[in-house]
Amino acid sequence: MTSPPRELHPRHGIHEPTRGSPARSPGSIRRTTTIDMLRPAGSDGPLVLAGRGRDLRTAADGTVSVVAEAACHAVVDFAGAWALEELTTEPFRPGLAALIGTRTSSGFRARLNECDPSLTAEHDLLHLLLDDFPVVTLVSGQAVNADRTDPVGSGGRSAFRENQCAGFATGGTIMVELRRGRKPPVVTGPEALPLTVANDPLAWHDTAELPPGAMRRARRTDVRTGRGATVDGLFRDSYVLPDGTETVIHEYLLSAVIDTSAATVVSCEAAPRVLPWVECPAAAASAGGLAGQPLSGLRRHVRENFGGTSTCTHLNDMLRGLADVPALLSALVTDGAASRVTDDTTGGRDSVCTIRN
Repeated sequence: MTSPPRELHPRHGIHEPTRGSPARSPGSIRRTTTIDMLRPAGSDGPLVLAGRGRDLRTAADGTVSVVAEAACHAVVDFAGAWALEELTTEPFRPGLAALIGTRTSSGFRARLNECDPSLTAEHDLLHLLLDDFPVVTLVSGQAVNADRTDPVGSGGRSAFRENQCAGFATGGTIMVELRRGRKPPVVTGPEALPLTVANDPLAWHDTAELPPGAMRRARRTDVRTGRGATVDGLFRDSYVLPDGTETVIHEYLLSAVIDTSAATVVSCEAAPRVLPWVECPAAAASAGGLAGQPLSGLRRHVRENFGGTSTCTHLNDMLRGLADVPALLSALVTDGAASRVTDDTTGGRDSVCTIRN
């Protein structure tokens, strides 16, 4: 049932949310991940991050195999210093114990790479989930901001760094409100349309229903081979209103062409579907700047070169994910990896272990 019309912020950005997902093509691999941002103790309580992901291979003959699965559960002291207080991962990686006490803000990704360098090198699902922690922690402030009348306070890092991206441009919607001494404007996104596909129950991995006040980051990356490789992706951050309506905060579609022989990006294009403010959509053009870039070191390249008001923090996260394409291609052409998982319903996963502060 469609919810009654809501009052939208007069300076909201594009509102064209995606419905459904493309059909899976023979000879392709689909990576889907979600991170749920939950506050079971209320807006002043800890932030719980519940992540899950799956790599699904569709062979040339249409046979489907689960190549990999991963999950994580974390507790973050959001009201304090954004410190990681608890972490459970599946598969279990003992080196990640050193992350406990680390702030899930600036420097977290570098610390993750130090704690488990092989996890980063493998470009696997668990790395993608953990690598998202800094920005999902930041994004989760939407739920707190919507729930109070005073500005959001947090000991992690300032969420309002002027000119860090298009949405925080000097003279833009957010900064004008802050300079007037007001709380930051609350994003009023459109109602989320389902990304699942009625006639394809395998289009996405299983997800739980979100409670009011919760948020979710969802990613989809399809990689297909041909003359080189093509990438089709989706990125969405959503928030559930008190009445249970899920709304979209950020959403992009991405298409890219990869030269597999040189392992470089031939072309890359981003299409904004939902963005919070009128200043935001112009940042989509920055995706074209990846043309000619090698996939090796792409995460670092985006971090060091994609900043300022011509870019978008959330689009950058999507661009950084292209670094995982070689690993996905490897899983796509390795028949043995897929068949082993098909024959073993446990997926070969290691034991689960919870690490607490």
